[in-house]
Amino acid sequence: MEFERTHEQEMLQSTVRSFMEAELYPHEAEVDNLGHVPPDLGRQIEKRALEVGLYAANLPPEVNGGGLDYSSMAMVEREYGKTSHALHSWIGRPTEILLACNDEQRARYLAPCVSAEKRELFALSEPEAGSDIMSMKTNARRDGSDWILNGSKHFASGPVMPDFAIVFAATGVEDTPRGPRKQITAFLVDVGTPGFDIREGHRCVSYRGYHTFQLDFDDVRLGPGQVLGEEGKGLELAGRWLGMGRIWVGATCCGKAERLFELAADWAANRKQFGQPIGQFQATGFKLADMAVELRAADLLVRDAVARADKGEMRDEDAAMVKLYCSEMLNRAADHTVQIFGGMGLMEEVEVQRLWRDSRLERIWDGTSEIQRHIITRSILRPLGA
Repeated sequence: MEFERTHEQEMLQSTVRSFMEAELYPHEAEVDNLGHVPPDLGRQIEKRALEVGLYAANLPPEVNGGGLDYSSMAMVEREYGKTSHALHSWIGRPTEILLACNDEQRARYLAPCVSAEKRELFALSEPEAGSDIMSMKTNARRDGSDWILNGSKHFASGPVMPDFAIVFAATGVEDTPRGPRKQITAFLVDVGTPGFDIREGHRCVSYRGYHTFQLDFDDVRLGPGQVLGEEGKGLELAGRWLGMGRIWVGATCCGKAERLFELAADWAANRKQFGQPIGQFQATGFKLADMAVELRAADLLVRDAVARADKGEMRDEDAAMVKLYCSEMLNRAADHTVQIFGGMGLMEEVEVQRLWRDSRLERIWDGTSEIQRHIITRSILRPLGA
């Protein structure tokens, strides 16, 4: 779907599409079959992204980022969504949480991430604390001016072994009108720090080649300079990232759904049964109609949330609606496409099966569909006192 764009945005979109055609699309099948991105290929994508100005395009110019506004970034993420996360994640978009770094931390962590010298890892989920963040067991206690970190994280994901992790840990308890609540603090933890063990975790059938990592902390000593932002304000930092992150998930879902729609429409127009294209049968044609309507609705939902974000008015429920609808729309589109292709839709030689597998993860990460519905429900009931 095309919205009105500025001349600069048209040039940006053309750059992204050309980049993907040259650097990403040719390697999709290879990466899916290998189950990993060959290091030389990943570094090539990284290098080319730096050369054309796509690397760190989400960060402001004052930290040497590309300075794209939310509208432009949504357009870019939509294009990236058409291919595997394992490939487009090498076009680094360092998490905006790093903007909370102080001057010393910016030189040590943020600047190297912008220049592709370092990679960060966002570590929030735990084996027993996924959606329920308040059940987090990872904790940090004071020891003089230092902190001692213990616990574990999993499902922290990235294209390559990181240089450091942004780790969220409970550092105290505060009383609130709703009862005691854990205070969560964010820490910058370098790989190689004594007591910090990191290794590749479970392999996922979605986005093969995009890694998950298991992190374990055994009396890891951290100095006061390892606290990111304010003590006890880690969830606020995480919330700022997760909100826009859910919008970007919605945008990528729209891009992938568009690719699936184009594949389904082309197949329906050219595949013949009983002497006519299968798209002329209502059972197939109506699937295409539903896909077209739902994709347009999803694009408009993303556009609305981005407009709210540009004005500083986006709420948690706005991001939740985008994440919920777009991810579920994509899954319906993927399922329809497989059904339209029939048996061929599940053959490894055809890209549809890969897009179908990749689509399934979108309803889970960055907050499951159930969590998004909870956020939306809460926004409806809380103002009514419930």
